[in-house]
This record gives sequence, structure tokens and C-alpha cells, in this order.
Amino acid sequence: MKKKTQRLLAILCLFALALGLSACGKGGAGGDAASNDTLTIPFNQDPVGDLNPHMYLPSQFVTQDMVYEGLVYYGEGGEIKPSLAESWDISEDGKTYTFHLRKGVKFSDGSDFNAQNVEKNFKTIFSEENKPNHNWFTFTNYLDTFKAVDDYTFELTLSKPYSAALYDLAMIRPIRMLGDAGFPDDGDTAKGIKAPIGTGPWVLKDHKDNEYATFVQNEYYWGEKPGVKEVTIKAIPDAETTALEFEAGNLDMVYGNGLISLDRFTTYKNDDKYVAESSDPMSTRLILFNTSRGPLKDLAVRKALSHAVDKESVSKNIFGGVEQPADTLFAKNVPNTDVPVKVYDYKLDEAEKLLDQAGWVKGSDGIREKDGQKLKLVFPFVASKNSDKSLAEYVQGEWKKIGVDVELNALEEKTHWSNAAKGDFDLMVNYTWGAPWDPHAVLQAMTVESENGSPDNAAQKGLPMRDKLHDTINKLLVEPDQNKMKEDYAYVLKTLNEQAVYIPVTYQALTCVYRAGELENVKFMPEENRLPVFSTSKAHDNK
Repeated sequence: MKKKTQRLLAILCLFALALGLSACGKGGAGGDAASNDTLTIPFNQDPVGDLNPHMYLPSQFVTQDMVYEGLVYYGEGGEIKPSLAESWDISEDGKTYTFHLRKGVKFSDGSDFNAQNVEKNFKTIFSEENKPNHNWFTFTNYLDTFKAVDDYTFELTLSKPYSAALYDLAMIRPIRMLGDAGFPDDGDTAKGIKAPIGTGPWVLKDHKDNEYATFVQNEYYWGEKPGVKEVTIKAIPDAETTALEFEAGNLDMVYGNGLISLDRFTTYKNDDKYVAESSDPMSTRLILFNTSRGPLKDLAVRKALSHAVDKESVSKNIFGGVEQPADTLFAKNVPNTDVPVKVYDYKLDEAEKLLDQAGWVKGSDGIREKDGQKLKLVFPFVASKNSDKSLAEYVQGEWKKIGVDVELNALEEKTHWSNAAKGDFDLMVNYTWGAPWDPHAVLQAMTVESENGSPDNAAQKGLPMRDKLHDTINKLLVEPDQNKMKEDYAYVLKTLNEQAVYIPVTYQALTCVYRAGELENVKFMPEENRLPVFSTSKAHDNK
């Protein structure tokens, strides 16, 4: 889907504290000047897009979060923390939220932030024209009214009490605040913005498409100023080039998912010149089956293929042990998801048996056939994501052993996710979204057809119990009885597992590499979509 994908990351006020460091990369776009006031990091595509806080690709999480802030953010241990709202009250019936806004906050153009601005942002995000863009997350569907009560009080009401409302408001997009001068004349930000004007710690200084983006401190930022004055994010699609740039000293840090090969990561981990660390599991890497297409309409085929992925081998040989094998859609530490389900162990003989029973017989070329149709599946993936490519190539080789022809199709990211939302795939790599989205937003997105939504909705159209499944998801999100809610979660997770809609492959982790002695106390954030915190750092002695 178009959101998650697995990107570099940044944060609102925590990012200001985070970059309380003196980094020493060969900063700037050209890398021709060493400075202790700059930080240079890579990304595997253009890091900016149109930097629209209310929309999706080509905008990227990393820079949206650097520039824009929301009312709240997701903190350690899943605690919702104040951001542009200092505090809030929730009515006894759970429907009315009153936010008391932080005073003295200014946008990067010097204009004042206030409740009228929040109302203006809400109006464009949830206008009748734009609302369908955001139907993938539950808050959209339960938002009833909103208004500026006075300059520093904003109130919203929901049609039903929805316990995850604050988690949805903590998401990096689409509910982030754009300054008034950034709005187009007609007020419709879905068509674009005039300028990226936010309240966050960073301001876009310079951007060259598909090459780099440079950010400088927001002089009006209300929080503690970042310790570095400038951050440059270089667009480097190739993992090997990223590694070479890092080793040459042109990058200060490589942080994220899939930006370098895990072979390189392991090499750095074993070299005293570098610090190489990985995070706890952040989300789940999955193979998603389209249950409404060709051979995958058959449950037996989906079960057979579920037995034909050696997750231990994938974990070790593709992800260097950084990503651990996954047996369930969500890791067990995700709230409400510790549900016992059948595990599809790696058993090629069982896979062959199921395909035989389903009438798929191997032909002279080793590829199975049924009713004159070859067992051929198209597997698209994002060309710039090296880990996805490696997994797709593994699947292609492994499934050929059991008579399945897998055709790989490398695509540009926006095209890939646009096709995915329309169901134009047989199977694909997908992911859960991590905090604060797992599990509630991921499940709810399954129930909604949305241009910017989840491919899961299209993929589940072949399920005979799809309507009941989606109805249960929508009910559990507003279920006040905790026991009933857990029962509903169990039904949903067991059904998705029994129907073999997904092959959980590994639990994703982030990696971070930097030169020893240059940065200190690097700390992974509670969300996948933020840069890590640095409490201190050291400058290069030789610069």
C-alpha cells in the first residue's frame, strides 16, 4: 500500500531533541565541505515528492514528519504525547475531544498557529471531495463535526466512541498542520500546495528531483532547536552505491530498511570502525495473495504455497538474521493479536501433495497445468527496494521446485502501489504498518476501497466470508466490551490465517550504521517512520 512502505524517518519535537548532535558528514548536496553542523543521510528515492502534509506518494514520511506536526504524537510504550495540543479532554460518552493548543507556536513563515488554522486543515482534509482519499483509516469514517472554539481550543466530535482516535491523530499523515500561506487559492490541498509551511523543526532549503533535499532549522520552531543546522537527504536508489558513499565519508549514517544489503550490514557489524545496530521488530513482512485471481482463487493452492517458503532460510540468507522468521500476521507484542493459529511449516512435500490433490499436474517442462492452464503467477515488486527484489527472486526459485512459474515484474514505486490498490497482481510483498497503525488501522484498511489505501481490500475479494470478516473488523473497532472485542480480533486473525491470505515471512527491523566515535547514544524510536534519537555526538577530530 501507498503508505508504509518502509521508508526513512523523522519526528516532530523529538526530532529536535534527537538531533542534539554535532554530525560531521561532507554535508550539502555536493559533499564538498566538511562541517560539524550538518548531517547527511541516504534514501532510496526522491525524499521529498511534493511535500504535501495531507496526501500520499510521491510525498514521503521522512520529510513530512520533519516539516509538519500534528496535535499529538506516538511516544515510548505506545503513549500518546502532546505536540501542538498541550492537553485534551474526552467526554464521558467518548465522542467529544477538546484539544487545548500550545500558545506561541509559529509556522516557518512566521505566521501564528491557532485553532482557526487547525479547523482550516481539517476542512480540506475531510472535505467531501477529499474524504475518500482517507477512508483507509477509521477516524475518517467516525469524524462527525469539528470547530475552533476559540483561538487555542479545538473541538471534534465522533459519531461513535472510537478508542483509537488519538492513535489515528498521531499518524504522520494526513492530519498534519499546513500554514495558511501554504494553501492553494481554492483551499483544496489534494490538488497541491503553494509551499511546505509547517511548525516542525525543519524547513526545506533546497531540493533537486531524484538527487537530494536539504533542510535547515526552522528559526521559529517552538521546541528545542536541533543540534545540527542542516540535514541533507541524498536520493541513492542502489544499495551498493549507498554503501560506497558511506565508506567514502559522504554519508554520516545509513538508517532505515533495505537501504544497504544485510551482507554489508553484517560486515560493518564485525568491523570496529563502525557501529551497526538493529531495532526490535517493528512490523511484519508478508507475501499477500490475491484471492480473486487465477489459480489463487483456490484455497488449496494458497495453502500449498504457504508451505513452500523456508522462513528460517529467508531470515538467515536474505536478511542476515536481522529480521526474524514470522508465523503470524502481527508479532505477538502487538496489542490484541496474541491469538493461536495454525502455522504453515516449510514442507515442500506437503505443498506438492496439496497441488496434486487440487488437480495441478506437472507437465514435461516441470510446470504444473490444469485444464490447459499453466500454474503461472505474476509477482510485481518495487524496483528500488532491494530486499523486496531478493525475496521475490527467492520465491521464484523455490516455487519452481514444486512446479510453479513465477514471473517477476519490477516497477516504479508509485505505479506499483497504484496497481496494487486496484488488485492488479497475483502476489506481492506487503507489510503491516507498525506503530501506531498495528493492528487497528491495518485491519480497518482491509475493509475500504481507496485509491490511497490497502491492496488487502482487493486481495480479499475472493474470500467467501469477506463481508462477515469486514463487518467484524468494523464492529470491533468501536466495541466497548473488551472481551467481545478480543473475540472479534480472534475471529478475524484466525479467518485470515485459515484462508491463507498471507504468508508472514519475517518481522521487520530497522538497521542503523555510523562510524564509531562520530555519534553517540543512538536510540531507535517507537515508530518505524522516524529518525532515531541522538542524545550526544562527537565531532571528527580530523576535520
